[in-house]
Amino acid sequence: MFVATNRLFVPEDRAEEFEAHFRENMRTYLPGVPGLRRSTLLRPTRPDQPYVSVNEFDTEEDFKAWVRSDSFREAHKRNAGIARHVTGNAVETFQPTEDLVLAS
Repeated sequence: MFVATNRLFVPEDRAEEFEAHFRENMRTYLPGVPGLRRSTLLRPTRPDQPYVSVNEFDTEEDFKAWVRSDSFREAHKRNAGIARHVTGNAVETFQPTEDLVLAS
C-alpha cells in the first residue's frame, strides 16, 4: 500500500463551501482510478488544524500514474472553486510499516 496525504488549511468561514466542492470532486473524478483503494477527507476538530485528504493506493506507481492522468488534471483544473478557500497545503507520501486492523 502507498498513502498520499494533503493537508489543506481552510479558514473556518469557508469550510462548508470547501467541503462541498471537495466532496463533488472526489465523487466525480476518483471512482475507477486504477489502484486507488480509498479516499477520505478528514475535517479538523480545531480551527488551527488543517483538513487532511488521505488517498490509499495499491502501489506508489499507481499514485504516480494517477498524478499523470487526465482525471487528475481535470479534477485539479476544476479546483479553482476549492483553491480559493485554501490558504496553504502540504502533500506528503508514506509507505506503511504496520497496519493493525481490529474487528469489533
